[in-house]
Amino acid sequence: MDKVRVHYDYDAESLTVWFSDPSNESICEEMGNGIVLMKDKDGQVIGFEKLYVPLEKGIEGISVELLPSR
Repeated sequence: MDKVRVHYDYDAESLTVWFSDPSNESICEEMGNGIVLMKDKDGQVIGFEKLYVPLEKGIEGISVELLPSR
């Protein structure tokens, strides 16, 4: 994995994070609490969506902090 894609939909109030190419999505699995896992044909998680994430309109971008593992 060389890139993580983060997308926010203001209308749906959803935050989507991809760890792999979104075109490889084969199935979505609802986990509850507004979390959906996107999986490839082998059942590997390649992304997730978090619903009910209200952000103020007008924010130009989302800042992502990458922390080193301990």
